[in-house]
Amino acid sequence: MTAVTADIAADFLVEAGEIVERLGEQLVQLERSPRDEEMLNTVFRGFHTIKGGAGFLHLTALVDLCHAVEELFDHLRHGRLLGDAAMFDLVQRALDEVSTMLAEVGRGGNAAPAPADLLASLRQAAQLKATPPPPPVLVGNPDEPISDAEFEALLDHFHGAGAAPSGLAPAMTPAPAAAPLPSPAHAPVAEEHAAPPHHSHTPAAAESSVRVDTRRLDGIMNLVGELVLARNRLKTLQRRQRNEEFERAVGALDFVTTRLQAAVMRVRMQPVGRAFARFPKLARDVARQLSKEVEIELLGEDTELDKNLVEALVDPLVHLVRNAIDHGIETPDLRQRIGKPRAGQLRLAAQQEGDHILITVSDDGAGIDPERLRDKAREKGLIDVDSAARLSSEECLQLIFLPGFSTKENVTDISGRGVGMDVVKSRLSELNGRVTITSERGRGTRFMIHVPLTLAILPTLLVSAAARQYALPLACVQEVFDYRPGELRHLDGHGILDLRGQTLPLVFLRDWLGADESAPPGSCVVLVQYGPVRYGLVVDQVRGREEVVVKPLPNSVRGLPGLAAATLIGDGSLALILDVGGLAY
Repeated sequence: MTAVTADIAADFLVEAGEIVERLGEQLVQLERSPRDEEMLNTVFRGFHTIKGGAGFLHLTALVDLCHAVEELFDHLRHGRLLGDAAMFDLVQRALDEVSTMLAEVGRGGNAAPAPADLLASLRQAAQLKATPPPPPVLVGNPDEPISDAEFEALLDHFHGAGAAPSGLAPAMTPAPAAAPLPSPAHAPVAEEHAAPPHHSHTPAAAESSVRVDTRRLDGIMNLVGELVLARNRLKTLQRRQRNEEFERAVGALDFVTTRLQAAVMRVRMQPVGRAFARFPKLARDVARQLSKEVEIELLGEDTELDKNLVEALVDPLVHLVRNAIDHGIETPDLRQRIGKPRAGQLRLAAQQEGDHILITVSDDGAGIDPERLRDKAREKGLIDVDSAARLSSEECLQLIFLPGFSTKENVTDISGRGVGMDVVKSRLSELNGRVTITSERGRGTRFMIHVPLTLAILPTLLVSAAARQYALPLACVQEVFDYRPGELRHLDGHGILDLRGQTLPLVFLRDWLGADESAPPGSCVVLVQYGPVRYGLVVDQVRGREEVVVKPLPNSVRGLPGLAAATLIGDGSLALILDVGGLAY
């Protein structure tokens, strides 16, 4: 394989992967409205585009499968067939096979042929007794360019439905009607392959974007991070120098660095819809497997966050969606008996809240019984009797994140709520995020995920304890205040304060670190909130706010609860970034 062909193959895999993700959602929409002409054309174009790139790369098995689906959709979009549930099951199976083939090619292998029964079923579904339509007749002003649909109709007539002219390499993207088909090496990469036929990509639009290897973006972001560290160091020195000219230079550097940081972050941003796109198909497949009916709604798909976060959120969201359908939404007959619609409602929504993104996964199912969770945790020995008795209903809901916790009586290949939930929480903690739950018996459950816009740079509050500095994620900090020793009380061996009529539990950072108890305790309290958990973190000193560059933890402390990451602060010293949730447990 030449270097040029290898580059084309890499571009094809990225492009085809994006199309496959969209096709899953589009097929679910089309199943609900099988006469939607625009969506029929969109799905047809998706398989057509994949087939074109596969043909250029001589991926015969992939070409054959996509062509079989194309033939079927050519009849559907011209009204010679009407899709039913069995047909869409067949096409969804074909889409799964396309995804498997692309994965195999991505690993350097050669895609195996699709199962013979699948190809036979697709071809049988496309068999018609009706005679083919007559060739298209173009009548009109000869000076007016023909439309995309008319151009495709001509190609279908002369070369077969969905096929490319024999003398030309198939295009990787739909070509404008007024120009010859480009080769994949020179074809512009369209940002939206699934656009309706009447949307054409002008040369100006194609030239305004370029595909960039994410490793290059990561390298630029790392350099920006180092620049932020240098800026913070200079700002620390500035406070000591008291030199007007030096202060102006540092101020200018601060301004440029902030703008550069924001610009690079914007380049790395992607809509969360890239992660959401796969869930209509996933929900449909899981619901079919469990003999349930589910309607999924996606909201806030244009909300943007760091590309790495979009990819990292997929696995936790897969767990939550599977569990909502398996253990949350009731069977259609049961829902009907209790006065609910037969189809359960599942919603994924995203919205920006300051420097964080809120993603919610909610269902209108049976809800979670907090008392049952309390009993199960006690039975499994995950919590002692006294601790279980003191838990509020909201705190009981958090028990499903304990490792090994499950309310599922029978083990299946689709886990119920609890199986994998500890993985969800730990994965989100690695992303400096958190997950909380609200639930109402008989009404449904909502999971709320909070993650930062980016993983690279984090606004923090710097504090110190036992002569060492630490950073707290600023999003968790509510307020800072001092207390007098006489205000401190104890309950069950734990320090508490009365804050505006409410009992506030305290966590002493010195004690948590195992510092010398002979030293006088701090009197500065940072009020933090982690989901439903609210407590005061007692530190020796609050040093102020600082944006820090997130670095992996040293091996010596990696995996310890309460520690999230590390960073270098303005004076050049190492500071640990604390996990607010881990400190509370």
